[in-house]
Amino acid sequence: MADRVHPMPSPSSSPLPPPPGRRRPDHHHLQQSDADPDPAAAPATDETTPLHPSFFHDRPLTLSPPPGTYIIQVPKDQVLRSPPPDRARRYKKLAGRPARRRRLRRACCLSCAALLAILAAAAAFAGAVFLIFRPRAPSFSVPSSLSIHGLDATALASPPAAGLSPALDAAVRADNGRNGKVGVEYRAGGDVAVSYAGQRLAAGPWPAFRQAPRNVTVVAAAIRGQGVRLTDAQRRQLAADRAARAVPLTVEARVPVRLRFGKVLRTWTVDVKVRCEVAVDRLDGNAAVVNRGCRVRVKPLWLWW
Repeated sequence: MADRVHPMPSPSSSPLPPPPGRRRPDHHHLQQSDADPDPAAAPATDETTPLHPSFFHDRPLTLSPPPGTYIIQVPKDQVLRSPPPDRARRYKKLAGRPARRRRLRRACCLSCAALLAILAAAAAFAGAVFLIFRPRAPSFSVPSSLSIHGLDATALASPPAAGLSPALDAAVRADNGRNGKVGVEYRAGGDVAVSYAGQRLAAGPWPAFRQAPRNVTVVAAAIRGQGVRLTDAQRRQLAADRAARAVPLTVEARVPVRLRFGKVLRTWTVDVKVRCEVAVDRLDGNAAVVNRGCRVRVKPLWLWW
């Protein structure tokens, strides 16, 4: 902004008032002095002539600068660019705090973004594998024969003091025919059990083996029981079912299973629980089995990863 310029007084304007302590000379007095230089007519020079009161009313007491915009320049050597020595440590601590917060916030954001990216990549990978291989859980059933010992009429009529000791040779059919590209690994640690009316009669281990795609395998499990005690109601009901040649039994299996996709890719080991309801016509020797259906319980396949 341009500086405000004040006009200078012209010679034709009214004369400026004299400074304090001096009196404006009178033109008439000057003319008279020039005409008559008589020393007796001149006033004394050592006396002070008082100022007229209008002189003080015409001049302001304080002189204020004219209105406008001013630029104040400060020398560079007087500008404080660093805190005093006694405040330098506190200034450094407070100045570094926002930077640490920004770094921490940036690290948290990057960690969350990386985690989301990993989860998205894993979900996309699992979805692609599912669409390519179309995995299915294997199905199970009990074949048409079952060997039973230790549950004959004599043992049921007068059970020994130590309890019954039934022995069963069960065969379980594992069917992987629905998977054309996926193999199944049956891990060790599984078990098979046979029960009647909620009372477990015998139990045995499940063998470990590998099953190729579109393969059916019959697993033979040796199931043994010891110290089995039936209540009077259960013995009477078992005798009635044997007489009707339809003894209901429950075959339960817990099998650790892992799926194989090709030669390298495998899933986690997941327990598959199988429950089959069957009926046999006798409780001694080779009994004919009527399969009433099996139910397989397994976690969703997307949880196998």
